[in-house]
Amino acid sequence: MQNKKLSLKLRIVTLLISFSFLCSAQKANLENFNNGWFFTESDSVNYSLTTYSPKHWQKLDLPHDWSIAYDFSKELEGCTAYLPGGIGWYSKVFNTPISNDQKCYIIFDGVYNNAEFWLNGMRIGDHPYGYAPIYYDLTDLLAPEGQENRISVRVDHSRYADSRWYTGSGIYRNVQLLTVDKLHIPVWGTFITTPKVSDELAVANLKIEIANDYSIKEEALLITDIYDPKGQKVSTVETPVSVNANDKVTFEQNFDIKNPQLWGIQTPNLYMAKSRILLNNRVLETRNTTFGIRTFHFDKDKGFFLNGENMKIKGVCLHHDAGIVGTAVPKDVWRRRLQLLKDGGCNAIRSAHNPASDEFLDLCDEMGFLVQNEFYDEWDLPKDKRFNMQDKVVDYITRGHSEHFQLWAETDLKNVMLASRNHPSIFQWSIGNEIEWTYAGNRGATGIFKEEDKDNKMDWTNWRTEIPPHSPEQVREYWKNFPEQTFDMGTTAAKLAKWTRELDTTRPVTANCILPTSSFETGYTDVLDIVGFSYKPHKYDYFKKTYPDKVMMGTENVPRYYEWKAVKDRDFISGLFLWTGVDYMGERRVKHWPDKVTPQGPLDIAGFPRGSYYMFKALWRDDIPVISMYSQTQKKSVYKVAENGKVVEKKEGYWELAPREWQNVNPHWNYNDGEFAIVEVYSNCPEVELFQNGKSLGKQYLKDQDDYTYKWAVNYKDGKIVAKGTKDGKKTSTSLETVGEPAAIRLTPDRKSILPNNTDVVHVVAQLIDKKGREVKNVDTEITFEINGEYRFLGTDCGNTKKLASFKGMTVQTEFGRCLLMLQATNIPSTIKVSAKAKTGLAQNKMLEVIVKE
Repeated sequence: MQNKKLSLKLRIVTLLISFSFLCSAQKANLENFNNGWFFTESDSVNYSLTTYSPKHWQKLDLPHDWSIAYDFSKELEGCTAYLPGGIGWYSKVFNTPISNDQKCYIIFDGVYNNAEFWLNGMRIGDHPYGYAPIYYDLTDLLAPEGQENRISVRVDHSRYADSRWYTGSGIYRNVQLLTVDKLHIPVWGTFITTPKVSDELAVANLKIEIANDYSIKEEALLITDIYDPKGQKVSTVETPVSVNANDKVTFEQNFDIKNPQLWGIQTPNLYMAKSRILLNNRVLETRNTTFGIRTFHFDKDKGFFLNGENMKIKGVCLHHDAGIVGTAVPKDVWRRRLQLLKDGGCNAIRSAHNPASDEFLDLCDEMGFLVQNEFYDEWDLPKDKRFNMQDKVVDYITRGHSEHFQLWAETDLKNVMLASRNHPSIFQWSIGNEIEWTYAGNRGATGIFKEEDKDNKMDWTNWRTEIPPHSPEQVREYWKNFPEQTFDMGTTAAKLAKWTRELDTTRPVTANCILPTSSFETGYTDVLDIVGFSYKPHKYDYFKKTYPDKVMMGTENVPRYYEWKAVKDRDFISGLFLWTGVDYMGERRVKHWPDKVTPQGPLDIAGFPRGSYYMFKALWRDDIPVISMYSQTQKKSVYKVAENGKVVEKKEGYWELAPREWQNVNPHWNYNDGEFAIVEVYSNCPEVELFQNGKSLGKQYLKDQDDYTYKWAVNYKDGKIVAKGTKDGKKTSTSLETVGEPAAIRLTPDRKSILPNNTDVVHVVAQLIDKKGREVKNVDTEITFEINGEYRFLGTDCGNTKKLASFKGMTVQTEFGRCLLMLQATNIPSTIKVSAKAKTGLAQNKMLEVIVKE
């Protein structure tokens, strides 16, 4: 006992001597570790050695995706957007940030992929899965305090076609350094829930793990303060803690929060739990946990409820790239895209088909999006990366994560959950996407495919029937006689669901089922709280009648009215997720070249809205009048003028089977005199009237539009067409006008000032205009930007990758007379001056200046 007291006294003296250092370290407890890295796209066994210096490598700041810097090549694979992978190394030199009684962890939110990690020449680990976070304890390998260390990361993405979409290459997400006392809260060591919520009182439950890496038992005080969205302290709990040497203990704290401000889609109120460990009245560590107070549940008959309100999930699927920047997406780029989706009525995101980054989830918390966080696209067996379904061609570059699944699945799944489960935006865990394709038997069990023929094409007649070809009894009989396989889909699903529930039972487990006829009879759906359907609106009623006790919703849906109508008309379907919210790179085949993206989103790859964006805004925004108008020649339109003068579909019933890609329509009114044009208006107004050059062309009613689209056939004349509508007493209108030849370029930034913080982004839209200042959308040209000042050039785009050789040119083609430039701040204050000039000699009408200033 005497020796223990002496040891404690000596430790207190040591801590007091370094008190000023620790205070500053505590403020930066979780340090941004993105800046000051070196990179080379080459490979050598010498790169990890302490004798090797990387100072001649390229210096850069993370996040970083090296593949996006290349030109697109038809010789590469369309599944990953005709861009290369390769092998790259990252290295960073840093001083030891801790003293004798501290620990140091490095946290990688995402490295794509097959990463190996070294510190000071010692290999500390590897991580094959590119979408899950991972951390390492550096403490025992660091040089003495204040001396230099070098961390190195080797990324092997030589199997560059290992996904069905563009993955990027490198350390493409944030890196952080955590410094703590030996008595500390471990990485991801807090978990907060709100088990009781009412208008008058909420109870928050905080589970907080404390680790003691000292050689003696420690007794301290754990204090947590709760702060409301305005920063006011509203609750405090103090808990004495006692942890044995080299042990971990989880403590619970419960907080009463009066008159809670709920987190919701329209009011994303966020609270903060500030926990600190005190030893001898001195703060050893402070850990902040952001959370939201909300309730939600799914009812098998009535659908989804958030904070007691029955509502539909108006969701979109999103892949993790953002065009110009690849997968190393700055927060401002996601903010712009998410705001556009929010403005269009979207309230939920499915992170298809991999876990979202922590920074992305922060934005969803702040902006009020529900999130289905998805773990995997393949489990035990691989998908064919070129053809989307089961593996057909075995070659090196397409080997995906399935070969690592047995060893890493539990670790990766649980790391994802531990890192993200405090985000109030997450309301579902998805264990997999269209997994059925990969397991033998599922195709044949449906009755839609021939199991023995991998190249057997889908029978769309059977696919779209209201009743599947095989009954449940037939499916069970099929499986009874099917040869036993090494891997069983139901068994693996049960394992993944079990791991998920071990860490969180407050959110339901779901999956996106593409062949549910089989999944319902294999044990797969038995382990799901919610069955998600991939493109099954025509079978909702059948599945409800056949499996009445299951909660159901659409988790992957064509961005067309018929999909939403199927949800809107059925209380038991909680909502849907459109495929996709924004165009994404990859999932292309040779026949699609030179297109490098999957062009099916309401927003294109540059983040510009399509006609489908305004269609769904009309469907989803019941709170405001929505009206938007597009046009097309009758020859190119999906509509025609019938003998009775009405506008009808060229192919009867087209709207019920319409493809993912929106029809070819124009946001302009420039055609040949006398040419018949079809005008499409997307609106939630009960009635809309169209005017041409001041003359009414008639009034139409929404109740008469089977496809929710107002349509007029108009004999084209130069001038202006105006659509006017009224909803709930509020008038709205939109117009298209004949414009002149391009006379100048208008530059419009989304912000006029940014901070010199290495992260802020400005989006600049260049639009051709005529001499009257009207937007010219019927003429395209080539625009070259000239930029002066301190900035990081991110790239250019026009939304149509058929026109692009790469995203990294200062010269770019336009689409509908416009293009996008993206610039990022450095850490140097400056005035960024942007000018633009067209190939035809046009210049910007006004010099654009963006101020980079604290």
